[in-house]
Amino acid sequence: MIEAQATARHIRTSAQKAGLVLDLIRGKDVNRALATLGFTRKSVAGDIKKLLRSAIANAQQKDGFGGDVDRLFVSACYANQGPSAKRVRPAPMGRAFRVLKRTAHISVHVSERPEKIVAVGTTPAAEAPRPKRARAQKSATTPSKKAQKAKE
Repeated sequence: MIEAQATARHIRTSAQKAGLVLDLIRGKDVNRALATLGFTRKSVAGDIKKLLRSAIANAQQKDGFGGDVDRLFVSACYANQGPSAKRVRPAPMGRAFRVLKRTAHISVHVSERPEKIVAVGTTPAAEAPRPKRARAQKSATTPSKKAQKAKE
């Protein structure tokens, strides 16, 4: 099974904001993840999309890759805090406020889904159907309308 990763360091956003976007694509296949990032209205989504494309390209370069990009999925993605730049903002009466310009290190891991192995002579449709669950009555104290009509 092929696994590849890509890491972008010192991205000019906080790790918390990047984590919100990464939660949207975790566990999805790469085509759906790219589409999701394309329509996400966060500025960091463009950086993550570029990073995901890089991880896909890294997977294609690995030995043993089957060549089918559709079998790749985002197995892990996370954002760690990077160094913060300290700046000073003037405040009233000669004071100053400290401003932290945060950065993040973002990593995306992609893996290849294993092929489903089907035993010879059997098909998935030949398996026994699952039993249906019994439905509960709407109320134990009030009889249903069908039960009232059946009594009449």
